[in-house]
Amino acid sequence: MESTGGPYLNTAAVTSPVGIARLLQMTFGCTTFSLVAHQGGFSAAYGTFCMFVWTFCFAITVFIIACEFTHLHSCLSLSWGNFTAAFAMLATLMSITAAVIYPLYFVQVGCYPIGCEVRDFRIAASVFAGLLFVTYATEVFLTRAKPGQVTSYMATISGLLKIVQAFVACIIFGALVNDSQYGKYVATQWCVAVYSFCFVVTVVVVAFSVTGKTALLWFSFERSVVIYTFGAVLLYTSAAVIWPVFCFDSKYGSPRRPGLCAKGKCPWDSQLVIAIFTYVNLLLYVLDLAYSQRIRFVSHL
Repeated sequence: MESTGGPYLNTAAVTSPVGIARLLQMTFGCTTFSLVAHQGGFSAAYGTFCMFVWTFCFAITVFIIACEFTHLHSCLSLSWGNFTAAFAMLATLMSITAAVIYPLYFVQVGCYPIGCEVRDFRIAASVFAGLLFVTYATEVFLTRAKPGQVTSYMATISGLLKIVQAFVACIIFGALVNDSQYGKYVATQWCVAVYSFCFVVTVVVVAFSVTGKTALLWFSFERSVVIYTFGAVLLYTSAAVIWPVFCFDSKYGSPRRPGLCAKGKCPWDSQLVIAIFTYVNLLLYVLDLAYSQRIRFVSHL
């Protein structure tokens, strides 16, 4: 009897290099959170974040594999190439963060007081968390835009940098709410406005690319993204100058960490984290601006 299922299934979704990487992501992700949930254990905000990362990435990866294998992604109102490229980059950043946080807070050399079995499960979970990061990074490497290639925007270096910029901004926001005392001066409030504005616009750029709605805009999306990136460089430059002055200059703040400042609850620590990642994001926007001069992309891939 003649089979009628073959033409409707895309076997390349699981046999191509990218497909194999996604199958490994699904396997390693499931293994990681299963080890933690079964015996490894987790607690507090750090452990909850790690479990969220592993379960979230697992669920979206299964969704992507299922849609590509059955061609269901053609029924979705998404720019599939932009969506998968954006998720792969986001999952890479989230998985490496969890792969660092979990062993840092939950893995120990000795057995006391958690017991040797729990310790071994946590070590195994940490190993698979590292492998999970490698597989997502591999997908980013395999699907990134090649020089001279016309491709979806999120697969370009500029598009991938947008995800990293938004992720770094989230780290800055986390430090801001951790008693950073940003409301003390109007100048530091300006820096918060810079971080917020650039984050929102970057998310909007990613959202328009992923949903494939850029063609509906009455202005040139490509040109407007370049103009915005240039503006973001100027804004972040101002924040990179203002924030350290009003936090670490002896006239406004403290150039050294106060000796009586409690670990984990010290405004100076949060201010230092914000300063570091302000410079990180400034560098990312500068690189983005440089690469955006050389790319060509289409929104419907």
